Amino acid sequence: MGLDKDSGITIGSIKKGKRNLITDVKGVKVGHVTLDNGSIKTGVTAVIPKEGNIFKEKVMASCHVINGFGKSAGILQIEELGTIETPIIMTNTLSVGTAMEGLVRYMLRENEDIGTSTGTVNCVVTECNDGKLNDIRGLHVKEEHVFEAIENASSDFQEGAVGSGTGMVCFGLKGGIGSSSRIVEIDGNEYTIGSIVMSNFGSKKYLTINGDKVGERIKEAQENDQDKGSIIMIIATDIPLSERQLKRISKRSTVALARTGSYLGNGSGDICISFTTANKVNHYSDTKIVDIKMVDENAIEQVFKAVAETVEESIISSMYHADTTTGINNRTVKSLREFLK
Repeated sequence: MGLDKDSGITIGSIKKGKRNLITDVKGVKVGHVTLDNGSIKTGVTAVIPKEGNIFKEKVMASCHVINGFGKSAGILQIEELGTIETPIIMTNTLSVGTAMEGLVRYMLRENEDIGTSTGTVNCVVTECNDGKLNDIRGLHVKEEHVFEAIENASSDFQEGAVGSGTGMVCFGLKGGIGSSSRIVEIDGNEYTIGSIVMSNFGSKKYLTINGDKVGERIKEAQENDQDKGSIIMIIATDIPLSERQLKRISKRSTVALARTGSYLGNGSGDICISFTTANKVNHYSDTKIVDIKMVDENAIEQVFKAVAETVEESIISSMYHADTTTGINNRTVKSLREFLK
C-alpha cells in the first residue's frame, strides 16, 4: 500500500518495504473498527507493537510532542520510562476516556497479575478531533470497539477513511490513516523503518506533495484557512536504538510535516511516538542489569532520512486512499484524488 505506481506520486528515493506499510517491521500489526453511518464518521485503530504479551515483554520507546494541543493518554510514562507495554489506540478526542477503559479491560483480561501481584498498566490512547464530519458529541465509540480493533489486527490493513481516520480532515481534504516503510542497510544487514499516521491537520492552500505546491491550484482554498486539527504519527523499527535515539528520530517527523505544508499551527496537536522491536524490557527479570544494543551515532543519519520520507509518504497516502465523504450537517470533504486527475 502506501503510494503505488498508479498514484503517480513518488516520495523520496529510499527503498520501500515489501508491503510499504508499518507492518513491514516484523511483529507489528494494525487493526480497525470503522463506524460509518450517516453523521457517524469515526472509529478505532489499534497498533500492536510486537507479537506475544507486550506487558510482560515491553518494547523500548519514546515520544515527542511537537505542538501539545492534544488529549492523548499514556505518553507521560513513555517519556519517563522509555517503554510501551500495551497496544497503541487511535480514536477521536471525546472517546479517549472510553478507549482508555476498553484498553484497560483488555489488558486486565490478558494479564491476571496487573493490579494484584504487580503494579498497574500504562495504556496508550491517542486522538484527533473528527468533529467536522462526525457527530463527536454522540460518543459512538464503545469499549468493545477497542477489543475488536485489537483482535482484527493483521499485517495487511486498509488506509484512508477507515478506523479512527473515518472522519478526519487533512489540508481541508479527506484525511485518515496512512502508512509507509523504508529499508536501510547497517553493517551489511537490512533494517526496516515504518510509520502510520492519523492525519487531521493543515491548511489547504499550503498542501505540498513531493515539493509540488498543489494547494495553490485548488480553487476551494481559502486565505483564512488555519493549520489546526492534529496528527498522530507512530514510527516502528527493528533497528536497535536506545530511548534517547528513538526520541531523536521522533523529532525528525517534524520534517515530514513541513514538507507537506504544515507550519505547526497553534490549534494543531502534533505528536509522534516511536518504538523499536529490537530492544525489549522484561517486566519480570532474574537479573538487575539489562543488555541493550544501539546504533552508532555516526550511522543514524540515514535513519533520520528514512523517517522523514516514510512519514511524509504516510501523510500523503492517508489522503490519497481516502474517498470523498459527506458527514454531519451534510458537510462534504473531497478526496485528494479529485485534484490529481
